[in-house]
Amino acid sequence: MPTTSEIEQLLRGATLRVTRPRVAVLTAVHGIPHADTDSIIGAVRADLGEVSHQAVYDVLRALTEVGLLRRIQPTGMVARYESRVGDNHHHVVCRSCGTIADVDCAHGSAPCLTASEDHGFVIDEAEVVYWGLCPDCSARTGT
Repeated sequence: MPTTSEIEQLLRGATLRVTRPRVAVLTAVHGIPHADTDSIIGAVRADLGEVSHQAVYDVLRALTEVGLLRRIQPTGMVARYESRVGDNHHHVVCRSCGTIADVDCAHGSAPCLTASEDHGFVIDEAEVVYWGLCPDCSARTGT
C-alpha cells in the first residue's frame, strides 16, 4: 500500500493536481482490490467526510484516463477498479459470490492471447476472464 506521499507523487507524475479527493480515491483503490464504486465512495467518505458520488466518479474517470487505475467490468457485473496497471494480467471471477482475483498471463503457448486475425489493429492488450467457483464457494457446494 503506497504512502500518501507516494500517492501524491503518482498524481504529479501523471500531471494531475494533487487534491484530497484524488488522494482518497487512489488510496481506496489501492486498499480494496477490484473495488466497485460503492466501496470506493464508502472508503472516501470514511476518509474525507461527505463527498458526492459525482466527485468520486469524476476522479475515477480522470485516474483511469491517465493510467493510474484500470477499469474492468466482467459480464453481468458492475464496473470495478484496480491499481494494478501497466501489465497485461487477467482475472478469475467466482460465479457464485463475485470474488475477483488477478491471474498473470500464461507464458509459452497460450491460446487466444495472440489474435488469429488483427484486422489491421495494433493490438496492445488481451483480456481474458476466467469464470468458476472460488475456494469458499466450492467448499460450500462440494465441487
